[in-house]
Amino acid sequence: MLINELSKRTGVSIHTLRYYENYGLIMGKTDETVTSNNYKQYDNTVIEKVFWIIASKKAGFTLSEIKKSMEDWFNNRLSISKIIEIAQKKIDEIDNKIRELRQVKKILLEAMKDVEKGNC
Repeated sequence: MLINELSKRTGVSIHTLRYYENYGLIMGKTDETVTSNNYKQYDNTVIEKVFWIIASKKAGFTLSEIKKSMEDWFNNRLSISKIIEIAQKKIDEIDNKIRELRQVKKILLEAMKDVEKGNC
């Protein structure tokens, strides 16, 4: 399928799909016998990869993190313990971010009280 069909089937914009391809997350194939255009063809495995990217992003993973584990994931080279380790590391990062955001909220609330009291 061409990139416009891939976009329709995944709900991901062509611009984003090209970004993913330039980033090395997905890859289309060019027909070497056709010299009049540079159209790339994408197979059904690319659809699966795009949906995996979407799910991984929703889980809080960056594209860099996704890229590191994607090849191993699709080649069944990630053990259950490694998958759990990756997930736990992300959970720990999220917990740290939550703590940081709570601290920022506390600082802002204190600043608002100071402003309301005219202490600024």
